[in-house]
Amino acid sequence: MLPDIQKSRPDLPLRLNRVGARNIKKLVLVDREDRRPVVLVSNFEVFVDLTRNLKGANLSRNFEAVDEVIEELTKKPVKWIEELTRKIAEELLRRHEYASKAEVNMNAELILRKRTPVSNKSTQEVVKIFSSSSVRRMGKEDTWIGVEVWGTTACPCAQELMKARITERLKKKGFDSNINDILDCIVFPTHNQRGKSEVWIQLRDYRISLEKLIEIAKAGMSCEIYELLKREDEAEVVERSHKNPLFVEDSVRRMAEKAVCLLRDAPPESLVILRQENEESIHQHNVFAEIITSIGELRNAIEF
Repeated sequence: MLPDIQKSRPDLPLRLNRVGARNIKKLVLVDREDRRPVVLVSNFEVFVDLTRNLKGANLSRNFEAVDEVIEELTKKPVKWIEELTRKIAEELLRRHEYASKAEVNMNAELILRKRTPVSNKSTQEVVKIFSSSSVRRMGKEDTWIGVEVWGTTACPCAQELMKARITERLKKKGFDSNINDILDCIVFPTHNQRGKSEVWIQLRDYRISLEKLIEIAKAGMSCEIYELLKREDEAEVVERSHKNPLFVEDSVRRMAEKAVCLLRDAPPESLVILRQENEESIHQHNVFAEIITSIGELRNAIEF
């Protein structure tokens, strides 16, 4: 009989928090009412903790758990991706009798169809979706789902500077009498950023659609972005973004406001993470803002 090296004692007996595998790619079908299932090319990470008296984890069991559980759960399309990650975590813990906890993370790209704002052309949008589940042998579970959406933001500060500069130029040209009428017709320039919005929510006996999370994330943008744009669409997108300038802090506050509106049924103790990162166009750095709070605290802060 071949020796089981993983069960031998390590030279340095230290407990490890996470041992496992990353970049496990699988196809996952997600059910939709009255429409064909969505096919997700999904990337999984699977981990268990390792006791101090074992040299290694039996990683082949991780792959077996992923393969077998996904195969079983995806014979029919799954309705909730978080159910999939939770089931895999539970199976990992069952197969690794020495482990006290298991963790499974999943991310995938969801392709959505939408229409351009003026020409009404069909185009596609890529949204990144996430699910993360951890299960402890004592029975405690923690499951999150999240989305990542890209859009555009316009800087309010630079826009005010440009407004002041244009106002001064108009005055020098003798437009004092009707200057306000002229300013009302102008969409003032500013510098723009591509912004990345992230929304995560902790699920506690609660379900929420990915569509609602995507809507919350998009609330943090000056305007959506599109893969395909006709010239009339480009003009509309530029005008919309410049009429809705946002600091990175404003983006997070807008998402928070939308979250309170759309998560009315969420338990107050559920945590929510709202993040915005903008890639600056006239600076070399990015700007970032984040709020981590409970749904209840968010409601109390906004619904005053």
